[in-house]
Parts: sequence; C-alpha cells; structure tokens
Amino acid sequence: MNVLWGAVLVLGTATVTTLLMLLVRRRSPEGSYFSDGDRASGVFGVIATGFSVLLGFIIFLAFDSYDESRSGAETEAIVVGQQVETAQFMPAGAAEELTGELVCYGRSVVGTEWSAMEAGTLGDSINPWGAAMFLTLKSVRPTSDTEQSAYDRWMEQTSTREQARHARVHGAEGIIPWPLWLVLFTISGVIFVFMLFFADRAERARTQVLLMGSVTVVISLLLLLLVFFDRPHGEGSGKLGPTAMERSLRRISSELDVAQLRLDPPCDADGTAR
Repeated sequence: MNVLWGAVLVLGTATVTTLLMLLVRRRSPEGSYFSDGDRASGVFGVIATGFSVLLGFIIFLAFDSYDESRSGAETEAIVVGQQVETAQFMPAGAAEELTGELVCYGRSVVGTEWSAMEAGTLGDSINPWGAAMFLTLKSVRPTSDTEQSAYDRWMEQTSTREQARHARVHGAEGIIPWPLWLVLFTISGVIFVFMLFFADRAERARTQVLLMGSVTVVISLLLLLLVFFDRPHGEGSGKLGPTAMERSLRRISSELDVAQLRLDPPCDADGTAR
C-alpha cells in the first residue's frame, strides 16, 4: 500500500507540473524566456548539482540510521535468546522468573513497543520488563562458581541488549529536522519554477512534457526515499518489522520445550503485565 500511494503521489505531482508547463508554454516566446539558453542552463546546473549533493548526503546518512536500526533489532533479538540460556544457570527461583520476564520483554517489543515506534510515540520510555529484570536480579545471590559466572555473563549481555535497543529506537521519531525538510522543499520549488522558464512554444509539446516530467519524477522519488528512511519502522514494503524478535521468541519456545521447562510468563501475548 505504501508503494502504491508513493506511485500515485509521484504521478500526480508529475501530472500537475507538466500541465503547468504546457499552460506556460502557450504564451511563452520561441526559444524560451531566456535570451541566452547556455547561460541559463549553466545556472540551472549549479542549482541542480547543489541540490543533488545535499540530497545525496542526507539520504546516505538516513540509510545509515536505517541500517543501524535494523542491526540493533537483530542484535537485541539474539541477545534475548542468549540471556534465556544464561538464566537457566541462575539460582532456581530467579531462573524461572528471569526467563518469564525475558519472554515478556520480547513480546512487548513485538507488540506495544513496535506499534509505538511506528506511531513515533515511544519517546524516551523504557521497556517495563527491562526494569522488572533489574529488580529481580537485585535479589539474586550466587552461591556457586557456576551461578557467579552466569551472573557476570548476564550483566554483560544486559549491557549489549540495552545498546542494541538504543540503536533500534534511534530513528523512531525521525532523524531529519524540520529546517532541513524546509530547505529541501524550498530548493525543489525553485527548480520547478526555473524549469517553467524553459517553456518554449517552438518545441513540441511532448518534448516539454518530457523535460518537466523527468525532473519532477526524479526529485519526487528522491524525496519519497528520504521520507522512507526517516520513518523506517512499521508495515509496508521495506519497512522494519519485529521479524528478528518474533523468530527469537519462537526459538526460545522450542528450546524450552526441548528442555522440558514449563513456563507461565507474567504477561499476555502483547507483553502487557497481567
């Protein structure tokens, strides 16, 4: 659906600009409004090149943020699975409690957290099950070398998981500030207006349509690509989804079944506490 609406938006914008070009062409002089076409083309080249360099640099940074969010989600899911294994070497009571809280953590990432990231409302809120695991761990008192080793390993994995979560939610509220959007759309408007002055009634209509339509399509597609990278989470083609955490939860369930461990997590399917 996102791809469909994007195509409709690009075609609609191109239609409007080409119709405007044809309308201006009807009253334009032969040879366009510029008496010196080479000089006008040189000025247009400077404007277009500056816009392309700026837009390309921003897209590169936005893609880097997109890839960081994807890598963070995958790392977080892997570490949650590893912590389930580590939890089994904790003291008996804490092992079951920590395992249940880890499952609830994963469910909350898939359910409530991902929906909040898609809506851009996650903000600086913490995962409640991360806090619950911290409180549970405070009561753990290792009594053997194995439990002490598991305790130390758990602390390392917790640090890695928290860093991965930070990377995952980094771009949830958009990484491009509004002044930059204002600059991009202003320059786009300048380019379109500049293109209208190339209207030439001596040229064929199809040539004028191609001239304006190609520029419009290219700029519109690049801006839509930037919008896509600025909001990477959600549903739709190419969007980041909780696939890695869902896969990790399925693997955890299979491992618990193989180990014949019966678990009753203190949460529902969306990770909400009972």
